[in-house]
Amino acid sequence: MAGIIKRKIIRPVRDGLLYYFFQSVFIFSRIFPRKLLLVWHGFVAKLFFHLLRHSRKNILKHLTMAFGKEKCPQEIYAMGKEVFVYLSKTFTDYGIFSNLTTREEFSKYFKIEGEEHLKKAYEKGKGVICLIPHTAGWEFSAIMPPVMGYETSALSREIKNKALNKLIIKMREKRGMKNISRHHNCYDCLTEVLRKGECLIFMMDQDSKRIKGEFLKFFGMNAYTPVGCAKLAMDTGASIVPMATFRNEDDTYTFKIYEEVPLVLTGNKEEDIRYNTQIHNDIMENIIKEKVSQWVWMHKRWDTTPEKLNAYLKKKMSKYQAQN
Repeated sequence: MAGIIKRKIIRPVRDGLLYYFFQSVFIFSRIFPRKLLLVWHGFVAKLFFHLLRHSRKNILKHLTMAFGKEKCPQEIYAMGKEVFVYLSKTFTDYGIFSNLTTREEFSKYFKIEGEEHLKKAYEKGKGVICLIPHTAGWEFSAIMPPVMGYETSALSREIKNKALNKLIIKMREKRGMKNISRHHNCYDCLTEVLRKGECLIFMMDQDSKRIKGEFLKFFGMNAYTPVGCAKLAMDTGASIVPMATFRNEDDTYTFKIYEEVPLVLTGNKEEDIRYNTQIHNDIMENIIKEKVSQWVWMHKRWDTTPEKLNAYLKKKMSKYQAQN
């Protein structure tokens, strides 16, 4: 009964509120100054941090798992509140900046660091895997390469909020990004993008049983990690270039591009995939540590365990056999 109520009532209401909140930002941004909206939404974020018990619990739990040995509970709590504030303000800006499409327009609010690393990798002509963590500005990270003039595609999993999903894809395409919907043969689409020499947006810092992965270390704990980045690079010869967007204290942003990550190859493909994916996990962790409160700590990054994965695969196999 609880599941039905959540699916039929709570989720549609929540999705509707989120969609109309986003639409309201478009309207209010034409009426009120950006500074006023950011102050207001920062205040609302602190309020919701106290009200949304489940999200608050997850944030504090995960921050404690990662930093409990070096941070006291009061520091963890303050960091957790900042997570909500950064996400709220950046989400607000995504709406406010909805009409920005050119590099010149974005340059009023964004500083780009390290473009030489992306340019050098792009000019090799073998494609660039843009390795991006879910910092508060992850949507900005995804659209900045095409805004900067680089041919770019991104694989996206459809979010359950269909109206918001359609709106986000429209805003990505508006900035020049080509969207690839996840389907059974999408790997071939990704390799094709890279073989054409384009950029491919890739995010690997979230938990998903639906994607082939390995249990590797992330903040010192086993996390089921997608191996696609290493496999794509090995199969296509594409370069791997990490990048991330950070929100600054003055409400501007820094889009930071890091040096290319070389592949370590020994000839043992399975071990090489695992070894290089651990390197990528370490890089994501180090980027997150630059601005700890700007990562999505409410996400259950360590949720999948070997037991849960086996149960999921058995269920999937049983469903497949029943259908055939």
